[in-house]
Amino acid sequence: MKRRIAKKLSNRLVIAVHYADLEATRRLLRAGADADRPDADGTTPLYAAAVRGDADIAELLLGAGADPNRESGSGDEGLPLCAAAVWAHDDAVGVLLAGGADPNLREDGGFGNSAIHWTVREGHTSTTALLSAAGGRRPLLFA
Repeated sequence: MKRRIAKKLSNRLVIAVHYADLEATRRLLRAGADADRPDADGTTPLYAAAVRGDADIAELLLGAGADPNRESGSGDEGLPLCAAAVWAHDDAVGVLLAGGADPNLREDGGFGNSAIHWTVREGHTSTTALLSAAGGRRPLLFA
């Protein structure tokens, strides 16, 4: 596929995910959009789904090859699991864990918070329990 077309499909895919448009997401993936390719701003489709807590779209993207442990964007973005966890989107957290997300992986190239750090910090006890059950280690100290 030509780079220009691939880039357009990637941008459209992230937009479809932002709008929680499951059917458009399916169509774009069938048309050849890469489930793991970021848009022009560096946002990955899976991160966009995780922030929204959209478990159905996250599951679709994982099935199409999205990497659950890939950091998205720069600055305010990070790991999909951290994005879902910080907002206590338990359904999305469950899908990401089932799809291979590492509950102990830290954002910012390994120097930031892990998903469980965020949940403990924000007081999301049910999400903390999900991550703990998946092997997430509770933080001893906060940065």
